[in-house]
Amino acid sequence: INNPKIDPMKLKYIALLFLSILTACGEKTKESKETNLRDEVKPPHIVFVTGEEEYRSEESFPMLARLAKRELGAKVTVVYSVDSLGYIDPNRTDHIAGLEALETADLMVVFMRFRNLPKTERDYITNYVESGKPMVGFRTTSHAFKYDNDSTLIEFNNAWPAKVFGQQWITHHGHFDDGKYPVTNITIKVGHENNPILNGFSEFEAYSWLYHVDGGNWKLQGDSEPILMGHSTKSQHEINGKLDEYSLDNPVAWTKSYTGTSGKKARIFFTTLGHPYDLKLPVTRKIVMNGIYWALGKEDSIPKDGVNVTLDEPFLPNNSGFGQKFKKNRKPEPIL
Repeated sequence: INNPKIDPMKLKYIALLFLSILTACGEKTKESKETNLRDEVKPPHIVFVTGEEEYRSEESFPMLARLAKRELGAKVTVVYSVDSLGYIDPNRTDHIAGLEALETADLMVVFMRFRNLPKTERDYITNYVESGKPMVGFRTTSHAFKYDNDSTLIEFNNAWPAKVFGQQWITHHGHFDDGKYPVTNITIKVGHENNPILNGFSEFEAYSWLYHVDGGNWKLQGDSEPILMGHSTKSQHEINGKLDEYSLDNPVAWTKSYTGTSGKKARIFFTTLGHPYDLKLPVTRKIVMNGIYWALGKEDSIPKDGVNVTLDEPFLPNNSGFGQKFKKNRKPEPIL
């Protein structure tokens, strides 16, 4: 420093410049860490799409959304088929209000049946499906769409759900004692006892009559991996002598992946359960909530006894069925 060739003022200036660079770098590093932390703790946005007229998903999905909000801290949106006055009407097959919420969704949970949505609404769903983001599907979503009058859309009737969710609509073992007695015994598929989706699982009897998805002339699509099996205790196919085609035992829940146009592999959890009375059972709610955690990549956060599915308010859905069996004069409300 005492070297007469070095200007002290220049040295001071260099020191200040160096200090300011270090400070700026430190602030950027801090800002980057804070941004990453915000991204890590950002609550997921889960969109529940209800569009079916048989199994009262317009009642069960708000209940599940409340659980997801409470347990995950998630932002939740439930979208419904509504009539021209904005009342929930599951019988309206050509409109689901609010599907634009899927543009910001981190997870789509879907329960649809034979919808003939216009292109603008269908695109919200298909764009999400192709994005590589995760999905959870229920029962009749194996036949989410039905387009009878446009040959260019026929692929959505069967090929599309089979490709995305693992199977199309085939048949079931028949309506018996709807809502009066259970008709399907649910057990773990051997070898999947340690799957985190089944944390807290215990064998139970379901009210959902068994769907045929695998066996005979049919096979689950893609990399579908069954984790739960159902055994039909009452079967029209048994009465008709067709068990060689439609076995009394079939998968009722599986995981799979789907790689869309984005090139990203999406996680999918699908279950053919979905009767409203099944979702009155804690074990069914636990399977669904565990599946939601898994789909979001949060399986390490699933407790050993499963996600807490104790309800904060009673869940008293109407029974399944077509026609006017849904609750009337109800409009969509935010999930509080």
